[in-house]
Amino acid sequence: MARKKTPEPKPAECLVCKGTGEVSRTVQVGRKHRTVGQQTGFCLNCLGSGEAPE
Repeated sequence: MARKKTPEPKPAECLVCKGTGEVSRTVQVGRKHRTVGQQTGFCLNCLGSGEAPE
């Protein structure tokens, strides 16, 4: 009799980046910290993997 393999559960998504692995940060320049735009970078919570840390 053959046993059925149960599918492995998918890891939970990171709550900070919502599973994308990237977050947007505001870029500020000058002494008065004037906002000039946004820049994307990898999520420090999941280190860019998109999976929730254990």
